[in-house]
Amino acid sequence: MPNAKVLSEKQAIVADLTHKLQNAAAGVLVDYKGITVAEDTALRAELRKNNVEYAVVKNTLLRFAVNNCGMNELDGLLNGSTSLAICHDDPVAPARVVNDFAKKIDGRFEIKGGFMEGKAIPLDEVMALAAIPPLPILRAQVLGTMLAPISALAYILSQVVERENAPAGEPAAE
Repeated sequence: MPNAKVLSEKQAIVADLTHKLQNAAAGVLVDYKGITVAEDTALRAELRKNNVEYAVVKNTLLRFAVNNCGMNELDGLLNGSTSLAICHDDPVAPARVVNDFAKKIDGRFEIKGGFMEGKAIPLDEVMALAAIPPLPILRAQVLGTMLAPISALAYILSQVVERENAPAGEPAAE
């Protein structure tokens, strides 16, 4: 039985983890065994750039936090080496960054599962999220899609104006 000081420290960690899980847009659980310090440093730098919090966590403490949040489905994933990547503003970022990194170091770093908006999601859905491009790229794609008809209309109108202004007998340049 741990002494009162150790117990209160662990309860504080569980309370902090519970708060982070409840307020996160999404997160992933990762098996990080076998990565080097340099690889871990590179991963953490990339996660910071994408506003993703990342930490190695004790399975027992994370299990209490997960159960406090009602995501009991994640209990089965809490074995072995576990780290947690969460983001509060972009639900796709944790899965995308971690998956991209896992591809680079083939087989030594795996996503175990994840959650979104307080609900556990299966691994196949986490991988589907990881395939979604970053938010700025999505915005550019949507904007491009919206501007395409307007650009085509502007081109057609400019061609009409050129034809109107072309001297009689001379075809307009195309």
